[in-house]
Amino acid sequence: MIDQETPSPAGGTPAAPRVLALANQKGGVGKTTTAINLGTALAAIGETVLVVDLDPQGNASTGLGIERRARNLSTYDVLTGEASMRETVMETGVPQLYVAPSTLDLSGLELEIAAERDRAFRLRSALKALAADSAAPRFTYVLVDCPPSLSLLTVNAMAAADAIVVPLQCEFFALEGLSQLLKTVEQVRVSLNPALTIHGIVLTMYDGRNNLSEQVVQDVRQFMGDKVYETVIPRNVRVSEAPSYGKPVLLYDLKCVGSQAYLRLASEVIQRERAARADAAA
Repeated sequence: MIDQETPSPAGGTPAAPRVLALANQKGGVGKTTTAINLGTALAAIGETVLVVDLDPQGNASTGLGIERRARNLSTYDVLTGEASMRETVMETGVPQLYVAPSTLDLSGLELEIAAERDRAFRLRSALKALAADSAAPRFTYVLVDCPPSLSLLTVNAMAAADAIVVPLQCEFFALEGLSQLLKTVEQVRVSLNPALTIHGIVLTMYDGRNNLSEQVVQDVRQFMGDKVYETVIPRNVRVSEAPSYGKPVLLYDLKCVGSQAYLRLASEVIQRERAARADAAA
């Protein structure tokens, strides 16, 4: 838990962090792997990052070295109002990278809060309170790892987010699943969060020996244009092994192709953020 005093920057109220939700209703596309390793890469280049684990399976928490018995408070407690986000946030083994862990309790949350009027805005409220809390670290990025479904947990993430990062596996049905996700994003934009955008689509599990992978890359780029990040995350055994050691791949093997790809992705995310700020100021 975080209880140290962190001074606010000069000039009063600190800037709110950029909130990016990693979402795709399909499982096994690399959402959690991307949340862990993009967060680590952003921290490595100087950002202060919070990973919010909204998946009841808790794989992002495990992959960042947080054992289940250490999760005294979780995102379930935050979304039910039993704890603040600051009380829940834990340090990881990566400097400037923190996690709000999850537990299986999250799987029952939808039934518990379904009748509440603010049910879609619980995460947004918690993150606003965190940003205003002078005792919390000054996060510059919040990455929300969503479950593999378009549930109330994912809607909470989208309602709280500035933008969506979509991990997309290089497989045959990739575009089919993407269409459904884009419809959901549009519904959330209309009803809950008018400012929500697609930050980018990151193609994962790319195998250069496989003609299908290259075809998927071409199809997605044709369909989504410059919304697709230039960086493609390759299939890499070191990326697959790292979570079993409770480490991001950048700590497990910095020089492997997977680590280098996530560092490039982090740089690309920062570049897009700078371009968006420049456009907004123009």
